[in-house]
Amino acid sequence: MTDPHRATAHAPRKARAALVALLALLLTAAGIALGRTDARPAGPPPAPTALGPPATSTTALRAHLKKQPKDDRAWAALGAAHVEQARTTGDPTRYRPAEAAFARSLALRPRDNAPALAGRAALAAARHDFRAALRDARAALAINPYSEQGLAVRVDALVELGRYDEALKAARTADAHRPGIPAFTRLAYVYELRGDTAAARRALDLAASTATAPGDRAYVATALAQLALNTGDFTTALRHCEAALAADPLHLPALETRARTQLAAGDVESATEGMERVVNRLPLPAQLATLGELYEAAGRTAQARAQYRLIGAWTAVARANGVDTDLETALAEADHGDRAEALRAARAEWAERRTVHTADALAWALHVNGHDAQALPYARRAAATGYVNPVFRHHLTVIRAAVERGAPTGTTAERGVR
Repeated sequence: MTDPHRATAHAPRKARAALVALLALLLTAAGIALGRTDARPAGPPPAPTALGPPATSTTALRAHLKKQPKDDRAWAALGAAHVEQARTTGDPTRYRPAEAAFARSLALRPRDNAPALAGRAALAAARHDFRAALRDARAALAINPYSEQGLAVRVDALVELGRYDEALKAARTADAHRPGIPAFTRLAYVYELRGDTAAARRALDLAASTATAPGDRAYVATALAQLALNTGDFTTALRHCEAALAADPLHLPALETRARTQLAAGDVESATEGMERVVNRLPLPAQLATLGELYEAAGRTAQARAQYRLIGAWTAVARANGVDTDLETALAEADHGDRAEALRAARAEWAERRTVHTADALAWALHVNGHDAQALPYARRAAATGYVNPVFRHHLTVIRAAVERGAPTGTTAERGVR
């Protein structure tokens, strides 16, 4: 493959250094999907032990349901399997059959059907309908207070709605009712959002001590790597990435976290190769944007544009299958497309849920549209919880400086960071 260092050999050294620094910020906090079906930088997905049947179970479940079409539990399991397939493949077309399977289960057993309600809650969360996810998770927990999936999705929904105090209480309840990796990792992320990285690390260490299956070990090690990366400890981050890949050599979140860490440490070529491996298997918006920006840094403009076009294609398919893509649209369009559309999408997302991530997205969209005075309060709000996020800090610095000097929209290089 083309060597990024040779490809940029004729660019001014200061410009290249600045772009690499900005890309390092991008990859430090862009929010790896960690197996989610979305591109949101919003924390960990359901841990492997909280997910439901593996994707390969759909064939067996369909065969069983041909013989036993009134098995409501099997219909719920089929819905969960479709959601899991979407998570692992990035294919949002799995959501409609999942929806139909949960509906069939609930039609067969409209009362006391906690598995179908918890599964439907997970589907709603995957589609970014977090109010519906919270409603269904609570309904499942009203039937079975110990539903692992219900407990997990309730935490996820409260986090994604920006209700962090309630999320902490829900995570502690999950820990009390069903202690294990799903509860520990969610508790860690809520602590991290509140700025308590020490408590987050202790929770993840506890999760690591209980992880035995290869997928669980890889998942927790990657979460520890991300925490180390966000706090600037690249050596520890790489060590955890290698532990994750020793457990599961094909674990995409670990491969991506290693690529982000390599770039943050200045190894652009290795980072590019790593992101190519990830995108070849899971072409989601955040990963596509990151690879496109790496190509831009290497002067590979045509390849960069191809990645950005794929973002639009994925977004169109996701929307057609019921996914709210406003945050992805805001981030991608602000940096690589229609700034007015970025602002529209960011405002729509902020109206729905007020999280640190939507605050940052709105701040950046306002900034690239030249509205820095309006952007500053949102940038400050994104940093207000104490969440350690280098990109948020960079955005706040750029926007504050623009307000102080009364400057128009920032440079292209500034816009290249999320």
